Amino acid sequence: MSVLVVDIGSSSVRALVFDANAQPLPGALAQQAHSFDYSEGGAVADPLALAQRVEQCIDDVLRHPAAVQIHAFGMATFVGNLLGLRDGLPVTPLYTYADTRGQADVDYLKAQTDAQAAHQRTGCRLHTAYHPVRLHWLRRTQPDLFAQVNCWSDLATYLYGRWFGLPVPTSTSVASWNGLLNRWELAWDTEWLRLLQIPLGFLPALADYSAAQRGLSVTFAERWPLLRDVPFYLAVGDGVAANIGSGAVLPGALALSVGTTSAVRQLLPPQPARLPAALWCYQLDKTRTAIGGATSEGGSVFQWARGVLKDQPLESIEAELGQRTPDQHGLTVLPMLLGERAPGWRADASGTLHGLTAATSALDILQALQEGVALRLALIAEQISGENAPVFATGGAVLSSPAWAQTICDALNRRLILVAESEATARGVALLELEAGGGFELNAFPPHVLRTFSPRAQAVHILRAARDRQVDLYRRLYNA
Repeated sequence: MSVLVVDIGSSSVRALVFDANAQPLPGALAQQAHSFDYSEGGAVADPLALAQRVEQCIDDVLRHPAAVQIHAFGMATFVGNLLGLRDGLPVTPLYTYADTRGQADVDYLKAQTDAQAAHQRTGCRLHTAYHPVRLHWLRRTQPDLFAQVNCWSDLATYLYGRWFGLPVPTSTSVASWNGLLNRWELAWDTEWLRLLQIPLGFLPALADYSAAQRGLSVTFAERWPLLRDVPFYLAVGDGVAANIGSGAVLPGALALSVGTTSAVRQLLPPQPARLPAALWCYQLDKTRTAIGGATSEGGSVFQWARGVLKDQPLESIEAELGQRTPDQHGLTVLPMLLGERAPGWRADASGTLHGLTAATSALDILQALQEGVALRLALIAEQISGENAPVFATGGAVLSSPAWAQTICDALNRRLILVAESEATARGVALLELEAGGGFELNAFPPHVLRTFSPRAQAVHILRAARDRQVDLYRRLYNA
């Protein structure tokens, strides 16, 4: 018995087969790279090209011998994506969370509605990452294109409709990441639909991810005969899937992911009565919620700094970072190279290095940037829960740098459990498939732990002072 998972990330598509213990099967992985098209604030993708990559990955992984035992299909996808369809076919690009062209529309909508009330209803801030701003921007800047659309969808729902040949519901998990779902009613938010003039019929129906779809269209049943009668569970957001795959499923546990971007999340049984201003609230299903915050910076700041350190081997950089005293560089950093999401949600924010002198070295800058990311994550984490909650960490950036993992541990002042699951998101989907099939608990198969870090008292003290400087610099620059 095995399960098939498709994981659509921001830079690659992967199809994997997991066994009945939520372990990836050797060799059962197909992968294709893709990238967003960035131009003048835009961040879009070609939905047809992306669909073909997904389908090719499924073709390839179905050649694995274990494919004959697949009994369920699941998907995780980068969320906050928007696709305009007409009669089921794309008429717009796929707009992504990274598209910032609606900044002027943020200001307009703030004047038209109670932004704090909208945040509490939907769990999403009024920000360029979410659909209310994007839809208003599209209607304002491309009215002819906007008028062609008779269904506003997302990538996963489009793919399922393509494969089954009929309208397919959007999961409440995916819908909750776009800013249009009322988190109390688990229905499309009537206030936003009224303000944006979007007919309810222009949005897909809603269902829990466990609402399995069966009966592939003739075309895809012939292409994937092994999946002809397999239940296709609806897609979930990649963040909540990573929570589950990293092992952060018990009460109080936090999940930290540091890849190209970063996030801190916690899975809760009930809806929180009131959200702190810095946090979002997304759904897993009708009974489970994820709260947290994400940043646009993570491994991206390391890659940027590597341009400065390009003549120094990675092993040497890691060794030197591990020997340095926290905050020895004397810099105060706002590492927001791609604008800001949590905690301040200033899309117009930019990266700042304060305190440069003639003695500042390239390694000083790298250390300051990494610490800057850690301090921003600490600001988010303390709004989610009090200290002492364990943190389950995943992501290539921390897996490849114990020095950075220790810095984050010190900044958060919490025990940090580094999880050796390179496919945490896909593993989370596999666990959800096994749970939906019956007889499994999400914590039935704990993740493999690579290493556990404990906060160092002196480093905690030093980084707390550095965080105070960072917060002060942010306030002075952005009047916050």
